[in-house]
Amino acid sequence: QVQLVESGGGLAQPGGSLRLSCAASGSIFRVNAMAWYRQAPGKQRELVAIIISGGATNYADSVKGRFTISRDNAKNTVYLQMNSLKPEDTAVYYCNGNIRTDVIMNNRDYWGQGTQVTVSS
Repeated sequence: QVQLVESGGGLAQPGGSLRLSCAASGSIFRVNAMAWYRQAPGKQRELVAIIISGGATNYADSVKGRFTISRDNAKNTVYLQMNSLKPEDTAVYYCNGNIRTDVIMNNRDYWGQGTQVTVSS
């Protein structure tokens, strides 16, 4: 079993910064990709940023130039540095990992429980 635990959410003012962390633990054979999603009230969950095993990254247009995804492979941890925050960034942010847990098992997706980010003046 694999568990993902997010941390770092909270309240920020417009223009402020937060850094989210997501630590994966359990039986991990290989991490294929890790990503951050977010879901605002009444809206669909959307992809914010993704980083694949080779290190390539991709971002939603709405956060390009403001957010940065990174990882620490030794700690099985992914980060999301959020700068120049806007009220429209307010959402629950979820960590996602596509992970292989055993040599004989298929890849599968795991989700954290989410962390609330609120941007308000």
